[in-house]
Amino acid sequence: MWRASVLTLYPAMFPGPLGHALSGRALGQAWSLEARDIRDHAHDRHRSVDDTPAGGGPGMVLRADVVAEALAAVGKDARPRVLLTPRGRPLTQKRVRALAAGPGVVLLCGRFEGVDQRVIERRGLEEIAVGDVVLSGGEPAALLLLDACVRLLPGVMGDAASGDEESFEGDLLEHPHYTRPRDFEGAGVPEALVSGDHARAARWRRARAMADTRARRPDLWAKYVARATRGVDKAGEVE
Repeated sequence: MWRASVLTLYPAMFPGPLGHALSGRALGQAWSLEARDIRDHAHDRHRSVDDTPAGGGPGMVLRADVVAEALAAVGKDARPRVLLTPRGRPLTQKRVRALAAGPGVVLLCGRFEGVDQRVIERRGLEEIAVGDVVLSGGEPAALLLLDACVRLLPGVMGDAASGDEESFEGDLLEHPHYTRPRDFEGAGVPEALVSGDHARAARWRRARAMADTRARRPDLWAKYVARATRGVDKAGEVE
């Protein structure tokens, strides 16, 4: 079973939305979740976990000794230790797939101005950011990362192949989707998708994914083109 441990000041935020839909149905079957309160490792009667930043400045910083004890309480195993922080490397679908293929993950949710750098370095924490945004804490980021991983676990998605053509797979955004009614406020469904020709529909989806990636995410498009020039893929035209 894939195991997730979350170190947080707000354990009641978990499982939150992860207790519903796909992830909720798989909880206890394909994966497990424990939310641990960092304050349980405070050293005073006030359960203090933070202190003023060295060198001055606004806000507070999570103490290295408290965080170290919280991490130690999880126990030693092969799971990666991840700190959710805007200072981290951007989370990618490639990293999500790697995490989902492993034994699980230990997530540390940052708060205040951040976490003492010494415990990050001495405990070998992997710093991950879920976007170029600043949140009030790492909990929403942890929920996002866990949702992305859990849906990839064996048996969680009804059709395992449904994840193969999604955004970021192969450095492309996913193609747009259509369904009934055939006419919506004067807008129809692209002819290629209702032609009954599955090969034609596949070509349309591929070409549209490429066109949208080029227009919306030039960074991804550049990666895709680099792969294509090495003979990994070929370009197409939207019908």
